[in-house]
Amino acid sequence: MKELPKIYFEKLLESSPDIVVAVDRRGTIIFYNDGAKQTLGYTAREVLGENVSMVYPSADEARRVMAALRADQGGHGHIHNFECQLKNKAGHIVPVAMSGSLIYDQRGKEHGSIGFAKEIAELQLREQIETLGELAIGLAHEINNPLESLVNNVELLDRFLKKHAASDDYRAEHERLAAMKRELRRIQAIVERVGEMAASGTYGTIEYLPGKLMADLGIEDRPEDEPAAKEAEPHHLSGKTVLVVDDDPDVSRSVREILEDEGCKVVVSHSGSEALHELDRQPVDLVLSDVVMPDMDGYQLFRKLQSTRPNLPIVLMTAYYYDKDHVLKRSAANGLKDVIFKKPIKPARLIQLIDARIGA
Repeated sequence: MKELPKIYFEKLLESSPDIVVAVDRRGTIIFYNDGAKQTLGYTAREVLGENVSMVYPSADEARRVMAALRADQGGHGHIHNFECQLKNKAGHIVPVAMSGSLIYDQRGKEHGSIGFAKEIAELQLREQIETLGELAIGLAHEINNPLESLVNNVELLDRFLKKHAASDDYRAEHERLAAMKRELRRIQAIVERVGEMAASGTYGTIEYLPGKLMADLGIEDRPEDEPAAKEAEPHHLSGKTVLVVDDDPDVSRSVREILEDEGCKVVVSHSGSEALHELDRQPVDLVLSDVVMPDMDGYQLFRKLQSTRPNLPIVLMTAYYYDKDHVLKRSAANGLKDVIFKKPIKPARLIQLIDARIGA
C-alpha cells in the first residue's frame, strides 16, 4: 500500500472539529488547528510560539496533563479521554476529554506532545440532567407514600368528627380539615409536576432574583379547590375481605382503616411473597397492591395470581409518576383492569373503585 504524503495528515488535523494542539519539549505551541480556534477563540497567530499554559486555567492543570502522559497508567506516553480543563480567550473554563501522545525522536528522547480534545460540557450537562431527573422521580415517590398516609388520616379524622362531634364543633373542625386537605392537594400538585418534568425532560424557568433562575412548576395555574362533592352513594363492602399489599406500614395501616370503616375485613401483607402465603391461608375478595416492592413487584404478583387465581380481582397502585419499567403498561396489556396511577388516591375514589369490583 502506498504511504500517504504528510500533507494529507496535516490537512486532516487542520480541518478536525476537535481541538488539536501540538507542543515542543519546552511546551511551546507549534500546531493549532481550526477546531481549537472555534472552541477556544484564539487565532493561530495569537498562540503559535506561546507556551501551552495560556490555554489552561492554571499551570497546575497543564502539569497534571503532562504528568498523566508520563505516567504508566494506560501505557507510557499516552492518555485516552482524560478529563481536564482548558481556558478560552474570554477566560471561561472549557471541560474537555483529552487523548494524546508524547512524541519521541530517533534516540528515544522526548521531542514534544500532541493532544486531541473534545468539549464535554454538553455531555456533562446531559448526565447532570439525567441524574437530577432520577433524583426527582425518587423524591416524588418517597414523598407520595407519607402523603398517602396523611390524606387517609385526615379523611379518617373527618369521619370520626362527623360521627362523634356536636354540630357546631364539627363545622369548626371541618373547616380546619378542609384547609389541611387543600394544602395536601397543593403538595400533591407540586410533586406531580416534578414527576412530569422529570419524565419529559423539559421545563420552563422563571427569575426569582435578578440573574437567578428556578424551574417554573406552573402550579398557580391549577385549581386549588375541588368542586363540591356529591352526596355520597351507599357502598356495599360490608363482609368483603380485601388483601392490602404495601411495604410502607403507614400507608397499609391508613388504607386498612379506611376500608374497615366501610365494613371490610382487611388483611395486610408487606411484600408480594408474604401476600402469596396469606392467600394460601384464607380466601379474599380483592387484592390491592403497591407496584414497587423489594422482593416481588406488583406486576410479578399480578402475573402470579393471574395464572393461579384468574378470577380474583386485582388493583395496582403506585406512588411513581413515571412508569420507567413499563410495569403498568405490561400489566394492562396482560389484562389488568384497574391501576391507581399517582398516589395518594382520594379515599372516596378508592372505595368507589373497590365497590365497583366486588360490591354486592
